[in-house]
Amino acid sequence: MPTFQTATPEETVEAGRALAARLGPGAAVALVGDLGAGKTHFVRGLATGWGADPGEATSPSFALLHEYAAPRGNVHHLDLYRAANANEVWSAVHDELDHGSGLLVIEWADRFPELVPPDAVWVRIRHAGEGRREFSVEP
Repeated sequence: MPTFQTATPEETVEAGRALAARLGPGAAVALVGDLGAGKTHFVRGLATGWGADPGEATSPSFALLHEYAAPRGNVHHLDLYRAANANEVWSAVHDELDHGSGLLVIEWADRFPELVPPDAVWVRIRHAGEGRREFSVEP
C-alpha cells in the first residue's frame, strides 16, 4: 500500500479501513495533506476499521482531540491545524499521546513532527485532479 489513488470520498474511507486492518495495538498514523485533501474521510475509515462507529469521526480542529470508543482500543484523533506550538499540544493531550493499545491518528502531523511517535505510519495525501486523491504511505 505504498502509493495509491482514490476517486470518491467512499473510496478514501475504504482506504482508511484497509490500512486499519493492517495496524496492530498501539499503532500511530501521521496524516499530512492540504485542506480538503480527504484527511477526515481517511480518519473515518481508520476509525471504522478499528471498530468505532463510522458516524463519529469528524475533524477535531476546534477541540484538538476526539476520542472514539472501539473494541480494539480507543481511537485518539488529534488535529494540529490550529495548535500554536508543540508544548501547548503536549500539555493538553500528553496522556492520549501515550495511547496504549488503541490507535493514535494525528492530522497535520508535519506541523509538530516531534510529537509523532517514531514508529508511526506516515500517510501523505495530495489532490490528483478531478476529485482524485493520491496517497503515499511510509511505514
